[in-house]
Amino acid sequence: MTDPLHTIEHGFCDPLQDKPNLLGLSMPRLVEFMQTLGEKPFRARQLMKWMHHRGILDFEAMTDISKVLRQRLARAAVIEIPEVVHEHVSADGTRKWAIRLRGGSMVETVLIPEGQRATLCVSSQIGCSLDCSFCSTGKQGYQRDLDAGEIVAQIWLANHALGVYREGGKRQITNVVMMGMGEPLMNFDNVVDAANLMMDDMAYGLSKRRVTLSTSGVVPAIEKLIGKTDVSLAISLHAPNDRLRNELVPINRKYPIAELLRATRRYMENLPDNSRVVVIEYTLIDGVNDLDQHAHEMVALLRDVPCKINLIPYNPFPLSDYKRPSSNRVDRFKRILLQAGYIATVRSTRGDDIDAACGQLVGRVVDRTRRNERYRTRQQSNDSIIKAVT
Repeated sequence: MTDPLHTIEHGFCDPLQDKPNLLGLSMPRLVEFMQTLGEKPFRARQLMKWMHHRGILDFEAMTDISKVLRQRLARAAVIEIPEVVHEHVSADGTRKWAIRLRGGSMVETVLIPEGQRATLCVSSQIGCSLDCSFCSTGKQGYQRDLDAGEIVAQIWLANHALGVYREGGKRQITNVVMMGMGEPLMNFDNVVDAANLMMDDMAYGLSKRRVTLSTSGVVPAIEKLIGKTDVSLAISLHAPNDRLRNELVPINRKYPIAELLRATRRYMENLPDNSRVVVIEYTLIDGVNDLDQHAHEMVALLRDVPCKINLIPYNPFPLSDYKRPSSNRVDRFKRILLQAGYIATVRSTRGDDIDAACGQLVGRVVDRTRRNERYRTRQQSNDSIIKAVT
């Protein structure tokens, strides 16, 4: 079988052609598109299998579709993926791809292998529309949302790199976490379409327990998820009280913790299965939110929230003065949670030698907010002061 990457030039057609990219269409939308061509729904199922099961991007290679229809499809639509510009492989096996999108900006996606699992961390925005103080992506500013095809393309590219679409390729993506660049719920429609495609048996067939959407707390969007998808949910909490969270996660000033946890409980209660729990993500920053008192506040705060807690030792990056806590400090924080009856784990730092660890993804962003410029100016000013003093 020909390598499908050789059937395209650079990953995107001229946007002026205004042809839909079928890679990002959910089954209902693909059925609707085929109906506009006068075709029956089973044609959509055929296309889904060619694109997502077999990794074929060229209509001409879809041999169970008539030649006439293949030609009509080529005139009416495209199947395109972005271009992989760089691949970095960590000493621990983690792989990071820099992907060039329409317009020239880049995002990063990370593959984390672990035993029989292969977890893909996908991006949903170029940059991030929010600005959490401990996250490198937020310091890059924000350009635009990814469309559903650009999000789904990340799992297609990872499967291709793993040899899934070639004869003999065995390993494939088992888990997807929407924890890469961007706040997923600020790109609601595209993220929901992409997540539902990942869970569709006609596409990637991932378990609903294995596709996780992580949010910093866009409360109206969490409530809007009900009935539209049933992905697993992770909450980027990072602080046990509003005063501290206002500093670390600025969206908390609009949607405080109490509102966030109420919306989270409503979403989880409306899932078709009642055995799932929300994942609470908590980045531990030395001397900021890692003290015993913070752990005890967490115990009280989450008492009525069925959850498991994922502790993430802070990963340093330029433009930030935060520090990583000691292993002893992390273990003590975890022990307080365990003694209170919570399930608490410490996320292993993976890929930090290639800047692929949690909070380190940056890509290349044409910043509409000028946020990155302000951070760099502030950093240069601080460096000048330090140099003058010393």
